[in-house]
Amino acid sequence: MTGGSARQGTSAPDGHVPVLLDPVLKALSITPDARIVDGTFGAGGYSAAILAAGGIVVAIDRDPDAVARGGAFAENWPDRFTIVEGRFADLDVLANAAGFGSEGVPGADGVVLDVGVSSMQLDTPTRGFSFRLDGPLDMRMSVAGASAADVVNRAPVRDLAMIIGRLGEEKKAGRIARAIDKARQEEPFTGTSQLANVVAAAAGPKGPQRIHPATRTFQGLRIFVNRELEQLALALAAAERLLVSGGRLVVVAFHSLEDRIVKRFLQTRSRTAAGSRHGPPIPGEEPTFSLTRGQPIAADDDEIDANPRARSARMRFGTRTDAPERPIDLVALGANPIAGLAGPEAYA
Repeated sequence: MTGGSARQGTSAPDGHVPVLLDPVLKALSITPDARIVDGTFGAGGYSAAILAAGGIVVAIDRDPDAVARGGAFAENWPDRFTIVEGRFADLDVLANAAGFGSEGVPGADGVVLDVGVSSMQLDTPTRGFSFRLDGPLDMRMSVAGASAADVVNRAPVRDLAMIIGRLGEEKKAGRIARAIDKARQEEPFTGTSQLANVVAAAAGPKGPQRIHPATRTFQGLRIFVNRELEQLALALAAAERLLVSGGRLVVVAFHSLEDRIVKRFLQTRSRTAAGSRHGPPIPGEEPTFSLTRGQPIAADDDEIDANPRARSARMRFGTRTDAPERPIDLVALGANPIAGLAGPEAYA
């Protein structure tokens, strides 16, 4: 299904307009003083639009640069905007501490997540997320813990192949991992261009999709370094705990691994734990979300022309019921495709 183009006049102060803005606002169904959690503040585009629509926002970001940008929002909307540094996997706890769902205040009326790396991070060479401009091989959203360079230089070849193959969905992962191993024995990896050149030489020319040969390798490393799939699944469960009955969960994802987790979560949460839509629900296993048809929602041609990054975006949403929360199963959701591997902290 196709969504509308970005709404004018609701961009962040720097002019950034987030992907699928109009469909996101429609799905959130914001009323005056609605309590909304923007779990991925980034450049602030969604928060700006929610505030313009009359909402009260608690914004969360693990990136200290994004939190610093949120200071201007706090000055402009001191009574309706709070920015918190932290992981969106903990969004219920962070929102509670900021006033949603504590001391007699109801939980959130809406939660919005724009999953993955932000445009600001990609466009900042010193953060090391992209090879378009050379920078340090970092990729850490929180600027703490093991970097991509640590993983590339220290992970066993087998583990590198799994990270690149399963998280980057790269078919030539084994060949690339062996090339990385050979290169790092001569000189440790420190820069994004250095890694991109080695990967490109190992992977060969661009395929029919015409993306850079290093794109999937960088994706896999970034997801691994930041535990992105696990964090996403935990964030969905946290939203389930925080949302009031009738509250909306809205998620924009940019590649298949993320979108698959969101799809599975909403599908399983919209039926009984036994899987039947028609049988009597088992106590404690009632559907926690209701869904509407026509999902996922994608950007239209106008938005894609204005912002090519929107091409891969997919939006899904659900409405919280009054059923009690359910336990989360990371394996069933596909949030741990490299189970058994040491985490990124093993290479710090």
